[in-house]
Amino acid sequence: MSKNTGIYKAQDNSFKVIFGEPEIFTEFIRDFVDIDVLKSIRPSDIEDISERFLPLFQEGKDSDTVKRINIRGDAPLFVIAILEHESKVNFRTSFKMLQYITLVLDNYEKEVEKKDKGITTRKDFRYPPVLPIVYYDGKSKWTAATNFFDKTELNEVFGKYIPKFEYEVINLNQYSQNDLMAFEDVLSFILLIDKHSKSSDFKKISEQLAAYYKKIPLNDTEKTTKIVLDAMRTLLTHSNVPSAEIDELSDKIHERGLATMFEPFKKYDVQETRRIARAEGVQEGIKKGIKKGIKEGRAEGKAEGKAEGKAEGKADAARRMKADGVDIALIAKYTGLPADEIETL
Repeated sequence: MSKNTGIYKAQDNSFKVIFGEPEIFTEFIRDFVDIDVLKSIRPSDIEDISERFLPLFQEGKDSDTVKRINIRGDAPLFVIAILEHESKVNFRTSFKMLQYITLVLDNYEKEVEKKDKGITTRKDFRYPPVLPIVYYDGKSKWTAATNFFDKTELNEVFGKYIPKFEYEVINLNQYSQNDLMAFEDVLSFILLIDKHSKSSDFKKISEQLAAYYKKIPLNDTEKTTKIVLDAMRTLLTHSNVPSAEIDELSDKIHERGLATMFEPFKKYDVQETRRIARAEGVQEGIKKGIKKGIKEGRAEGKAEGKAEGKAEGKADAARRMKADGVDIALIAKYTGLPADEIETL
């Protein structure tokens, strides 16, 4: 059994795991969010508090994550990241963000009240900012309203009573390969894999990734290895590589370390693997077809034999009855044979 089958399965939404790593989430904020105060954050400043908001995860978006970023010397900042790893645009996002924001701030109130009872009722009390983010890598354009105000009916009449806020959309399709490679970090390497996971030119993509890998500072830790391997498994799965082959390649990478990650791919021909898999599939299909044909033929033969035997038995009975002088009409009644057929017997 493969050592990697129990780590992260490629068909699962691995982005919750990827962004669960403080180091990689830090890179995500630095790379894609253009806010100066966030450029200096460190992994140790980030706390994952997603479990406090489990009710909102029940609708299947298990890649949602809520982070608390402690900005040194200031109030904490809460970052909500809904990671849309789907091809379908979610038009409820602005409302879902509103739900998150109210829950996050309510949780914050309870937290500070435990430390200083009555603090939230004071005039000078301020709530921390909440930064809503959507990471999206679907094929189609993101067309959902990014402001809850635009999602509300009669907003031109009730404008001042409607919450106005926008969420940030990080659309992977808007970033070219060169844009991502300019970041030179682990996250960009994983996103490049994600971006090209549906490419048919596996050899070319693997060569480009191998060249880029040499430029990035990648710590060969257990966690990093698991995350990168998961991304590579996704690439191989989307390239229609058989699962047994993926397990074998993953095991080699896991044993030798990330530095030798692309060595198994140098001699690996995805197109040839697909051809062999198709040929094996055809042969298997032919075998199954032959077995099914034999089985059906036997069944049909038995049925035909029974029918023929039954008909012959009726004819023999009619012949004997006719020889004994039984009336033709009576013979037809008891045998079910037509009278003209009985006449010829």
